[in-house]
Amino acid sequence: MSTEAKLVCRNVWKIFGAGARDAVSSNGGKPNAETLSSAGLVGAVRDVNLEVRAGEIFVIMGLSGSGKSTLVRCLSRLIEPTSGEIIFNGENLLSASEARMIEIRRHQMGMVFQHFALLPHLTVLDNVAFPLEVQGVDRPTRVGRARRMVELVGLAGKETAYPRQLSGGQQQRVGIARSLAVEPELWFLDEPFSALDPLIRREMQDEFLRLQSVLKKTIVFITHDFDEAIRLADRIAIMKDGEIVQAGTPEELVLAPATDYVAEFTRNVARSKVVKVASLMKTATGPLPAATTSPLASIAQAAPLFASAGDTLGVVDADGRMVGLLRRSDVVEVMMQG
Repeated sequence: MSTEAKLVCRNVWKIFGAGARDAVSSNGGKPNAETLSSAGLVGAVRDVNLEVRAGEIFVIMGLSGSGKSTLVRCLSRLIEPTSGEIIFNGENLLSASEARMIEIRRHQMGMVFQHFALLPHLTVLDNVAFPLEVQGVDRPTRVGRARRMVELVGLAGKETAYPRQLSGGQQQRVGIARSLAVEPELWFLDEPFSALDPLIRREMQDEFLRLQSVLKKTIVFITHDFDEAIRLADRIAIMKDGEIVQAGTPEELVLAPATDYVAEFTRNVARSKVVKVASLMKTATGPLPAATTSPLASIAQAAPLFASAGDTLGVVDADGRMVGLLRRSDVVEVMMQG
């Protein structure tokens, strides 16, 4: 994952109601909740600042009505923000013409929503190829790319099936394949798995992580499920009443909540799920133990390895270099903390 920012939001507001722009400009760019309420306005997104780095999964989460879905639609200008800046690849999207935004959405952004919105009269292959047809891509090229996407999401052999012949999980895979067909630089997913049964949802999360390991997309993922967030996210932003109250790694949010709201939001999350091996490992000394783990693994993932490893695990990076040691006693201490 790069440290380069692919998408940057600066002071983004979305206020619903007549006179919204005036309310922002006449209050120093930051009207408070009381000012908005007295003017009959609703601040759905309030002064949001964030950066999404190239290649990361950035999760935006919050309870229903917190503004997370409105924010993600502002990022692509499906909803017009009231004020602020949204910088994508160095270009301010709020200064772009509608024609330019259509071009960006068609060629550089992919979107997956909770409701699959597949076209019932088209086969799986034609549903996946549809955005390429809209782009004007010739049929042999779009069919070839659609076939690759169908195979990528594990639906090879289902190309001629219709949506009604597929399970909910399979339909969601078609939606994912369709959004990937345009080969987007930036991928928006708004609660894509929330309508699925728990077992299928877990399978789709596994599939999503597998796809990301191959594709290395820059992803903005919306969810209200903290377990899903900590499983998928590189970083998480928690929203409340249209504002981002804290953004950071899952580990930072659980171990160092910035507000009482974040503390309550993360209260039932087991520390072992979010604390990484890198945070507990000690300096490596002596020979490498036979059993090893990754510094990016969670303590919950590493703990079962001690069953056959004795008191110490080696910690090795992606190139197989030893970077530290993980002790059983340190793992037990974290797991006893809940």
